[in-house]
Amino acid sequence: MCGIVGALQLREPGLISEEMLGRMLARIQHRGPDEFGTFVDDWCGLGNARLSIIDLSSGQQPIGNEDGSLWIVFNGEIFNYPELRLELLARGHQLSTHCDTEVVLHLYEDYGPDCLKHLNGQFAIAIWDTRRRSLFLGRDRMGVRPIFYSLQDDRLFFSSETKSLLEAPGMSFRIDREALAEVFTFWSVQPPRTIFEGILELPPAHWMLVEDGQVQIERYWQLDFTPAAGKRSDEDWLEEFEHLLVDATLIRLRADVPVGAYLSGGLDSSTTTALIRKHIPNRLETYSIAFRDPDYDESQYQLRMAEHLGTRHHIVHCDYEDISRALPEVIWHTETPILRTSPIPMFLLSRLVHEDGLKVVVTGEGADEFLAGYDIFKEAMIRRFWAADPDSSLRPRLLQKLYPDIRRLNRSAQDYLTAFFRRGLSEIADPYYSHRIRWNNTRRLARFLAQPAVGAPGGWGGLPALPEGFREWPELGQAQYLEVATFLSPYLLSSQGDRVAMAHSVEGRFPFLDTRLVEFCNRLPQHLKLNGLLEKFLLRKLAAPLLPAEITKRVKRPYRAPIHRSFFQPAPAEYVREMLSPESIQQAGLFQSEMVARLVSKAASGADLTEVEDMGLVGILSTQIVFDRFVKSPAAARPIPQDKPFKTINLIQNRI
Repeated sequence: MCGIVGALQLREPGLISEEMLGRMLARIQHRGPDEFGTFVDDWCGLGNARLSIIDLSSGQQPIGNEDGSLWIVFNGEIFNYPELRLELLARGHQLSTHCDTEVVLHLYEDYGPDCLKHLNGQFAIAIWDTRRRSLFLGRDRMGVRPIFYSLQDDRLFFSSETKSLLEAPGMSFRIDREALAEVFTFWSVQPPRTIFEGILELPPAHWMLVEDGQVQIERYWQLDFTPAAGKRSDEDWLEEFEHLLVDATLIRLRADVPVGAYLSGGLDSSTTTALIRKHIPNRLETYSIAFRDPDYDESQYQLRMAEHLGTRHHIVHCDYEDISRALPEVIWHTETPILRTSPIPMFLLSRLVHEDGLKVVVTGEGADEFLAGYDIFKEAMIRRFWAADPDSSLRPRLLQKLYPDIRRLNRSAQDYLTAFFRRGLSEIADPYYSHRIRWNNTRRLARFLAQPAVGAPGGWGGLPALPEGFREWPELGQAQYLEVATFLSPYLLSSQGDRVAMAHSVEGRFPFLDTRLVEFCNRLPQHLKLNGLLEKFLLRKLAAPLLPAEITKRVKRPYRAPIHRSFFQPAPAEYVREMLSPESIQQAGLFQSEMVARLVSKAASGADLTEVEDMGLVGILSTQIVFDRFVKSPAAARPIPQDKPFKTINLIQNRI
């Protein structure tokens, strides 16, 4: 795992500053603290900050092909690289290393952009062709690893994180108000837009080719939820599922350093950890989060699983004060506002992994998306059933099965639940039906915005484009597509994944996001994903002989972290008071000062906040931090590290 940066002259040769590349890399030193390398010629500069995981002795980057006509910098892992390497050798390629980076470079020699179709992994790639003077950028199918770029006059700059782009000549950041409205609707900015004007993100499953000053961007893979043809038994599906999940898990243990695992106590991570222990019975280090607040804590299940599997378990204990203290650092790494505090404990967890000396962890992300684990899928199913008889008093009671606490509340709370989900009930022809109610609820936050934008209540900017065949997919498949398109990469794998893990030089690996497994799950009959109201049915069947019954039979509990209590109990930290002060709100000009003041006053009074108010509070606070750190004073916000100088390797000067 690494961080990559680069600069390209689009029309005329010019001096690419090695010093500038070094400053860009220094901004993301946390992504690759082990080694540093650059390539420079009159047209292009490439840089890499390396986190050494595979081929520790000879995998330094940039890497060139035999004649030096192609050069690559690479961030990520290709899990099927040993098999691909053998194929390349059989075709006569000469490889000087045993790393996956060189494999990608030689695949590009043979296939061009189609090389990405051969890769099973998580990656962001940059390849410079010195003969054609073309730059190729590519990103993995699910969007695990990021790549950002900006066009400035006659230059293109790119990086694994936007903060590196601050080092480009004349670069300054401004908040994109329409992107902010997307955050306050979909929970995150939708690619290719970012929170900053003029900074773009290459979307998942896309590549970019820049040649002769022209920029071409193409999608090379698409989600497809068309059910499999023909009839198969449940046992047949289960057998193939187990084969794929076992292989997806085991190939993610390929590394020349120890690999650990996150163990949340839920079904997903417990299953992958159990598979690791079953097939590789070496000592395994596992990690989890425990909350002091019992409303969020799941440590009893984590300890039960650690005991059951015999792992050496480590826990980071997270309190309100920990969340408040860490937020500014987390936002420096997410580089975007967040509506939940959930990334913060994950940031603290990766720090624990780093302090324990590990660089790689296997985690369970992806199972909820592709095996229908989220409540939003059940909600949509119930609402469609209810819409067939909208006057029924019995059908909406199914919603109480999703939220059993409602049954213990008074009648007015139950009536509120029914009224909430009745909104738009009959609009089942709407292709966004499954998610419209969530988005409508969240975009109520737009009332805090100083200036309405396209994505605010007056309009619906940023809705995900619907692929060909979408309307022919099963309704569950449509809902799953929307969840993946708007939430998986833009938020879960970014703010709660790559950014907070790589902040401490930790690489997450995700068996459930293996391309083969994703395509398999998307073909499954619905009852093997959502069986009645029981989510992830096929995974439960697979896990039954591996895990204790209290784990396999648990109803999914969403991972959350406390919000307003973290920032106002017992009193707000100095930075919270400063960021939410009327003066700071007015200076940024992004929110309505009086409305923010009322929300802050309510939180400070000790009153309970609604879920939307909680999201509004952390959304406003995190946006103010983004403004302060990246727009107002980016240089002072995070000095370029000087205490750990880079080891410069493989410096190539190829001036014409």
